[in-house]
Amino acid sequence: MTTPSENPFAVVTGASSGIGYELARQLAEHGHDLLIVAEDEGIEEAAADLRRDGRNQVLAVRADLAGRTGVEQAWAAVEATGRPVDALALNAGRGIGGAFVGGTPLEAELNVIDVNITSTVHLAKLALPGMVARGRGRVLITSSIASMMPGTYQAVYNASKSFVQSFAEALRAELKDTGVTVTALMPGPTDTNFFHRAEMDDTRVGAGPKDDPAQVAEQGIRALLDGKEKVLAGSVKTRAQAVASKVMPDSAKAELHRKMAEPGSGN
Repeated sequence: MTTPSENPFAVVTGASSGIGYELARQLAEHGHDLLIVAEDEGIEEAAADLRRDGRNQVLAVRADLAGRTGVEQAWAAVEATGRPVDALALNAGRGIGGAFVGGTPLEAELNVIDVNITSTVHLAKLALPGMVARGRGRVLITSSIASMMPGTYQAVYNASKSFVQSFAEALRAELKDTGVTVTALMPGPTDTNFFHRAEMDDTRVGAGPKDDPAQVAEQGIRALLDGKEKVLAGSVKTRAQAVASKVMPDSAKAELHRKMAEPGSGN
């Protein structure tokens, strides 16, 4: 990004595919230049796709945000552009499904925490001071409707999203009147490779119908640019289910989640 540009500048994590890629595409369509981050080699292909119309500058950074080194590598690339961050989409996330006792390995659970929680906090801590100093900025944090219910057979993942949701809402309140807004994006089951990577192909939720990531991203970016607090994203059915879950006791929600996420429930 050495060529001068009048476009606003956005950073998107977890952008090689799925919701993250679609968030980046939406921001490009709204005139943003991009720095996109992911751990896999697909980030280069994603950048090439996003550059095709020639209107936006797109820089790809391959970094594993599960480690502090990867987060610092990604942020160093942001700083190397010399550009202020106008929009930040903290979307990188991972999941793992299965029984906490006798099922999921500890390393996988800690990896979920490192990506979903630690990298989100770390990057927010690096990016927000500059936004506040300039008196402007938009931040989108990808939470989930999973943040609203105990995650039977996804115990650590749902808990991580509960943290992220609370974090986003607290930051928004702290930054009131600074010119910086924080928006929580709360999708339901979405048609990405999330469930396959989480080893949940044989579950009811993994095998069931899912929302379009392009629709989720379009709703999320609209909410981001409007400075809204949060958005329940996806289909009307998904949003209705999320609203209904607000009045259910946690014990009922935990049992409902069991039926969706228990290994073998999709067979």
